[in-house]
Amino acid sequence: MRAGVLLRAFVPNFTETLLHFDGFGPGSAFKKTAGALSPTATVPILVDTDARDTFGDPLTIWDTLAIAEYIAEYTDDAVWPKDRVMRAQMRSLCAEMHAGFHALRSNCPMNIGPDLSQTGKIIWRDHADVRANVDRLVVAWSDALSRSNGPFLGGNFGAVDAYFAPVVMRLDTYGLPVSPEMRAYMDRVIAFPAVADWIKTAIETAVFIDFEEPYRSSPDM
Repeated sequence: MRAGVLLRAFVPNFTETLLHFDGFGPGSAFKKTAGALSPTATVPILVDTDARDTFGDPLTIWDTLAIAEYIAEYTDDAVWPKDRVMRAQMRSLCAEMHAGFHALRSNCPMNIGPDLSQTGKIIWRDHADVRANVDRLVVAWSDALSRSNGPFLGGNFGAVDAYFAPVVMRLDTYGLPVSPEMRAYMDRVIAFPAVADWIKTAIETAVFIDFEEPYRSSPDM
């Protein structure tokens, strides 16, 4: 989602290729296709056909944070805040998101579309580490919005907002308790055109995969 949102926001002339997921095993069609493009066989994968690496092949970037930095260099738009201090702070938040919030991410797997608020109530009740992750989000988002004066974390919509977009969707899908300030920020992110378009595409192309659905036994639940 992060790379897809950033490309929609800052590089509108890109081409998106959907890789259907069928498993993590090396023999899966997903791993074979992704492995032919990236050494990690994971997504997202950004291929710039206008750039060549040292071997003369199209440039391939396979890490979300590296993709964000490449988009920032590719476009003149402010993917990061122009202010050096603010830029460093927003990069720190992205790095924290990149490596942290494990409880929220593992207990509330990304799932756009269904209403999992009843499941969210149980998760919230039973997992103190999820509550701690959300408490950290309250502090981080409030601090960033205070520093930038909003409406987004770094002022204008940028890499840090795209980075937290999957978290916004988790909080929304699972109906986890949030403050009015957090809810207002979440609503702004969800309504931002690049995010709204990504959400629409995700719902339209969604395929129900039972082993990836810990909280549903069918797509109608």
